Amino acid sequence: MKALFLSDLHLPAEPSPLREGFLRFLAGPARAARSVWLLGDIFEYWIGDDVGLQVYAPEVAALRDLTAHGVAVHFMHGNRDFLVGRRFAHAADVTLAQDPVVVELDGRAALLSHGDLWCTDDHAYQRWRRFSRNRAAQALFVRLPRRLRERVAGGVRSRSDSEKRNKPEAIMDVNPAAIERALRRSGTRLLIHGHTHRPDDHALHIDGQPAQRIVLADWRPQRMEYLEADRGALRRIVL
Repeated sequence: MKALFLSDLHLPAEPSPLREGFLRFLAGPARAARSVWLLGDIFEYWIGDDVGLQVYAPEVAALRDLTAHGVAVHFMHGNRDFLVGRRFAHAADVTLAQDPVVVELDGRAALLSHGDLWCTDDHAYQRWRRFSRNRAAQALFVRLPRRLRERVAGGVRSRSDSEKRNKPEAIMDVNPAAIERALRRSGTRLLIHGHTHRPDDHALHIDGQPAQRIVLADWRPQRMEYLEADRGALRRIVL
């Protein structure tokens, strides 16, 4: 009854070891799981289902094949692939998950998220996040010609990379108080998220009770890692 979690693969549009690794994961370890949770930024950028379904056709087919084998696959939006929509969900036969969402892992409640909504000290990013999630803005963007959308996405990515180099490290991480509030509101003491590219296991205390925050690893050609939850145990596995 394993559940597997991964995020921040940032699969590029062109062939790469990352894409090859993801296909190996879907054809291998994922088939022994009960569920697979893709917690955002699986794709480097997604400019609309019409384009994404073409660019990532092998991944879409592999996801559909995985669900056909009885594995439940859940996809959560990240800050790079927030335009993944219903056409993708139908083609890949996956479920689009809310962010955050509470799930049960072997009788233990866990809070799952991409994680960027708790980087509350980065005010500029939070303004962009609110705008990018606006349905009207999204609807207008996906009507633009493909080449224009690609230029816009490339510009946003370049600007984001540039801003990261000039921002203090602290504001790009999650805010501890925001994490505590989220755990209290959800009634959980286990949080699993990605986004920050700072994989670690954090021991917390919430209202006198022990809690745990697990940050998933971002994928790199030399190290592709996912989290496995099985029989109450959590462990990181390198593909």
